[in-house]
Amino acid sequence: MADPKGFLTTARQEWPRRPVGERVRDWDEVYVPGALLPIVERQADRCMDCGVPFCHEACPLGNLIPDWNDLVSRADWHAAAERLHATNNFPEFTGRLCPAPCEAGCVLAINQPAVTIKNVEVAVADRIWADGLAPPRPPERLSGRTVAVVGSGPAGLAAAQQLTRAGHTVAVYERDDRPGGLLRYGIPDFKMEKAHLERRLGQLAAEGVRFRTSTEVGRDVGAAELRGRYDAVVLAVGATAWRDLDVPGRELAGIEQAMAYLPLANRVCAGDLAASPLSAARKHVVIVGGGDTGADCLGTAIREGAATVTQLDIYARPDASRDEETEPWPTYPKVHRLSPAHEEAGQLRTAPATGTGSDTDARLYAASTLRFDGDAAGHVRALHLTEVDAARRPLPGTERELPADLVLLALGFSGPDRTAGGLLDQLGVDLDERGVLARDDRFATNVPGVFATGDAARGQSLVVWAIAEGRATAAAVDRWLTGATELPSPITPHDRPMTV
Repeated sequence: MADPKGFLTTARQEWPRRPVGERVRDWDEVYVPGALLPIVERQADRCMDCGVPFCHEACPLGNLIPDWNDLVSRADWHAAAERLHATNNFPEFTGRLCPAPCEAGCVLAINQPAVTIKNVEVAVADRIWADGLAPPRPPERLSGRTVAVVGSGPAGLAAAQQLTRAGHTVAVYERDDRPGGLLRYGIPDFKMEKAHLERRLGQLAAEGVRFRTSTEVGRDVGAAELRGRYDAVVLAVGATAWRDLDVPGRELAGIEQAMAYLPLANRVCAGDLAASPLSAARKHVVIVGGGDTGADCLGTAIREGAATVTQLDIYARPDASRDEETEPWPTYPKVHRLSPAHEEAGQLRTAPATGTGSDTDARLYAASTLRFDGDAAGHVRALHLTEVDAARRPLPGTERELPADLVLLALGFSGPDRTAGGLLDQLGVDLDERGVLARDDRFATNVPGVFATGDAARGQSLVVWAIAEGRATAAAVDRWLTGATELPSPITPHDRPMTV
């Protein structure tokens, strides 16, 4: 390590965010442009280069975190870029979107604030592009084998890039009009501007990846045709079967799924629409679901000019620090975190019904929806909720009503789309007991030559796991096609995040 005492002499300092009043008036990323590089070398100095770096275990990609921390502290950006790209195809995605389980596993985090690993990563990722350190890497020779990747989210893109670099001819099929999956139509621009995605897609195309957009396999192209045309098929279709809420009044107009709402805001930012048909402007908005998708809805509704926005979380408010008994280091703890959207909601007081505390951030905890009320036109006007105990049982006397012109359901996903007669039915692939694609130890489904990767097989997970899935699946496909592989395989299909 460059500074053996860096973790003792330098305090943790994160990439500063733009003032709330400024950033909610646009869709640009929330961080101050150019404010990371002046601090990141000193922050990298805080890495202890410990003998057993648990950040490696916490990261499914196996990122060489102490290596590139040391190189950044020495301002050797070229070498840091090589180390980062050795394990991660898309560090500018993970550096912006991953919740950083690596930081929870940082040895320094046992008794001090962790190293700002995520900030160092995104600094290297952005420097990679600024210094031209991400040229296309087309294969020297082609194998003569062809692969179809169905789905262009992070798992599909990672698999496509790895297989292309191994010499196979790869086509990526995407039912939307542009590739990117949830990175394109799901992640708001204030979390990741789409210019980062476009640069990577340009790199993949220059390496030889072929994109077939506005093409739904199972409808526009039959599954049998796809299997006949390609030597192998990789299913990276994501977990798009959203969970619903079965309570009285669910049929009312104005109650929408989060993933019907968020893509429209992305299309406004892309210039496809002048305004979203589901815009939250001047509406009382209630978001049901306390996860990241709900927070994305919160930040989006604020920028659209909602009258009020409240987010309901069925779980109790977490503590500010980890519970060493139930979630000891180095596991990723469930603690109270303040995302940029919650910071905005707190300062702007978007949800006065949540209370008057100084840390009010639009969230109502331990809250369960009972029913919806509608007006004479059949449009939602109110949501009735109750407080619940740890077993999610209603607490008598706690029922209350919130005004609601727009309700967004952000309750997670149960697995891939299982529309009757669709792709999965046509292929005849098996599902496991969780309702996701079943596969063996080599990422293969029960159908020869058909492999499954990402959320479609793992279940709803993080972007860092999706990229690891794509890399590992590419290695399995390469081995199946050629009998051997030199591609890295960072995880197995059965690996899971560290738990007690």
